[in-house]
Parts: sequence; structure tokens; C-alpha cells
Amino acid sequence: MQAKQFILSGIVILALGAAAAHAQQEQAPSIKGVYLLTDYPALSVQPGVSSTVPLRLHNYGLPPERLALSVEGVPQGWTATILGGGQPVAAAMPATGKDVSLSLRLDVPENAQAGTTNLTVHAKGGSQSVSLPIAVSLAKDLPARLSIKPQLPVLRGSPRSNFDFQFTIRNDSGRNLLVSLAAQAPQNFGTTFTEAYGSQELSSVPIEAGQSKDVKLSVRPPARVGAGEYPVAVTVSSEGARAGAKVAMEVAGQPTLRLAGRDGVVSARAEAGNQTSIPIVIANEGTAAAQGIELSGTAPSGWTVEFEPKEIAQIEPGQLAEAQVLLTPSTKSLAGDYMTTLRATSRGESVSSDFRIAVSTSTYWGIAGAGIIGIALLIMVGAIARFGRR
Repeated sequence: MQAKQFILSGIVILALGAAAAHAQQEQAPSIKGVYLLTDYPALSVQPGVSSTVPLRLHNYGLPPERLALSVEGVPQGWTATILGGGQPVAAAMPATGKDVSLSLRLDVPENAQAGTTNLTVHAKGGSQSVSLPIAVSLAKDLPARLSIKPQLPVLRGSPRSNFDFQFTIRNDSGRNLLVSLAAQAPQNFGTTFTEAYGSQELSSVPIEAGQSKDVKLSVRPPARVGAGEYPVAVTVSSEGARAGAKVAMEVAGQPTLRLAGRDGVVSARAEAGNQTSIPIVIANEGTAAAQGIELSGTAPSGWTVEFEPKEIAQIEPGQLAEAQVLLTPSTKSLAGDYMTTLRATSRGESVSSDFRIAVSTSTYWGIAGAGIIGIALLIMVGAIARFGRR
């Protein structure tokens, strides 16, 4: 019984394999040969202006072969150049199942007569030969055409973020264009155009006919910008052609803390060995509530710094809160000025302030010192009087 099941399974697998092979044979392309193609076999160009026609030399299922390129039917005074990789080429060799991107650049003199000219592009090899006819009509005034498209029309961030928008600009004209870039942002917002994957700032960018180019717009909001949505309009222009796109920044609120003494004072007095209470004010000058503000401080060695309260639950935008710093200088501190750093830390926000603390020693020690000095003087006077008689 198990042997029969094994045989049946093998038959099913072989049948499925044969069906899959038959399906692949049916799906395999039956076209073979070399083809010279273009999306625009008939077009209009403007005299006195360079125009470009995109071409593709495709090899369907044949071994690679060197194919010489040429253009036939070029009128006197015209220049027809086949370009590959941005430079003139005289031959191409597409791999099996691949194509080679080419372009035909036409330079027509300004005094060329109106009408239609039939050009033929040839690609000839030892075993393959293919031709492509192209009809070229002359027009005195062909408008440039541009388009621009953002990859992400809306970005979200904080007032400290840089908003980087990616744009694709396309030149749908029949000639190369130098495209100017402009951005209109809200007041005090900074804008900069750069290459899509570089840092070089741009004010214009060259784009070949029928090609596109990616650029990046960086927008920097001012530090005190409020929460909300801010639009930016981008415009590209060249030779009378214009195109535009709109993007937006969603700026989330951000707390901004400030710490100082009452009335802005950043100094205080303290006595060595004794606790002193110093009032401080924490203000939120940002656009969002500051939550969970923790207070801490750094003082000279042997000092203690405590806060009352140590944590403030929340400070709304434009509001402030007050706390007390309980500062105790070391009993060994000498009279003089010392620096103490106080900090307020919230979620994603921190601020610090240096306070100058003028430390004085206890008056009791001064009285005791004066008493010791007085006693020493009395002993000295008594000794002089006693031994002086001898």
C-alpha cells in the first residue's frame, strides 16, 4: 500500500513539473532580434536651439554584437549627434536581453526653412541591421515645459528640527534647460536648496531634455516658533516655463526652560556650616507644557544642595514656578565667592544656571578669635611688666 502511494506521488510531481515547464515555454517571449526604439518618432524642434530625442537599442535573445551607429538624411547646416552616457558615440553593444540608452541631439540653424525633415538612425552589425525613421518638424516657438513633484508633501517635527523635502523636477521640453529654484516660506524660516544626496547649495540646476533631477529643500524654523502647520511654496522656472508644488511642516510644541533667582538674580549669600534658603524661578518660554521637571545642583566639595520641592509636575507655556534651594556650605569653607550650578531637567529639555555664592564665616568664631587675641595680649603685657622690674 505504501509503495502504491509513493508511485502515485511521483507521478503527480512529474505531471506538475511538466505543466510548469509547458507554462514557462508559453510565457517565454517569441520575439528575437535587435530593435532601435524611441518614444517620440515624430516631433517638433525650434531652430537655433539644441533638441534631444531619447533612443533605446534593445537586444531580444541574441548574442551581443557590436552595432555601428549613424544618422541618414541630415540637411546641410544641421548637426545630428548620437550620444551615449552624455558623450558622442559611434557604436553600441547591448547584452542579451538588455538595452542601451542613447539619445539623438539635433542642432538646427536659426535660418532653417520650415517644414518636415525625415531622418533615419541606423544600427548595423555583422549579422544584424536595424533602422529607425524620425520625422522632425520645425516650429518657430516651442514653449518649455516643467513639472515638479514632492516625495513627501507633509513632514512633522519640533522647532529644533530641519525639515528636508525631496523634489523631482522633470524637463518635458525638447531642449536642455537651466532651471531656477525658489521657495516661499513663512517669515523668519530659513530655506536652502541642495543636491538630493549632497551638501552643495543650489539656486539653479541644469536638466537635459526629457530628463528629471532630484533636489532637496531644507527648511529651518525659528527657535521660538509656535506649534502649528506652516506651508511652503516651491517654484521652478526656465525660459518662461513655470511649475510649482506646495508642502507643509507640522511643528509640534516644544518646552523651553529658563532658570534664575527671583528677579533674575544669580547670586546669593550663605554662611559656612549653616543652611541658607535661596528662592529660584523656573520659567517655560516654549510652546508646549514642560512636564516632570527635576531640580538638581552641583556645589563645591563638602557642600549640600537640596530643593523644596525637588520635582515640579508641570509648567504651562508662558508660566513659571518657584522653588527653594536649601544650600549648606561646608564648615571648613573660607570666606569668599564660590560657584554653584543649578539645573532643571524636563523630558527632552534641560537648562542650567551658575550662581555665585558669597560665603562668610560665623560671627561666633570671630568673637572667639578676638577673645583669644585679647587674652594673649594680656598675658604678654603681664609678662613684660613682671620681668621688666628685674
